[in-house]
Amino acid sequence: MFTTRRLAATLVLPLLVAAHPLPEPKPHVIDKAHSEINFVADSRLLSAHGFFGKWDADVKLDATKWENSTVAITIDVASINTRVERRDGHLKSADFFDVEKHPNITFKSVSIKQTGPNKLDITGDLTVRGTTKRIVVPASTVFYEGGAGRFRGTFAINRRDYGVAYDSKVNPIQNEVQVQWDMALAEPKPAAK
Repeated sequence: MFTTRRLAATLVLPLLVAAHPLPEPKPHVIDKAHSEINFVADSRLLSAHGFFGKWDADVKLDATKWENSTVAITIDVASINTRVERRDGHLKSADFFDVEKHPNITFKSVSIKQTGPNKLDITGDLTVRGTTKRIVVPASTVFYEGGAGRFRGTFAINRRDYGVAYDSKVNPIQNEVQVQWDMALAEPKPAAK
């Protein structure tokens, strides 16, 4: 039976929440000098180590409840760098990333879950070459204090899942690509008065 007490609680609770809203996740700025996105692609002749020189991230963090945080990353694929110009040119071509048609790789979180002390699972949608797959990106909190911190992680993707299917008879490429990321960030400093 719906009592007067329950009716009062039903009416008052939304008013209390409105009067004392939950804290919003705070925007953070990436420290590019201490952040990077790297990968390793193995083939018969070489383990090619590379990185992306241009990328940006929209990160909002709630350090009191990581589940409220969000991450969105956009990578400029043309900034790929494996330290060999000819190989980089091939990676930008239609054989691999096809940067003319698909200039960006994106990742957008849909949920974040704390799995242990200083451990998070970031579930999100990764889009490569126009194909989107939901993946889980593990993250370790190196430190977070005073509105600044560092996070890092390693995960693997299958390149063929994203239409990056080129192979060579002379130098076959493994399908699994290792991705390593390291991100330092901080709350923006207040504008000088």
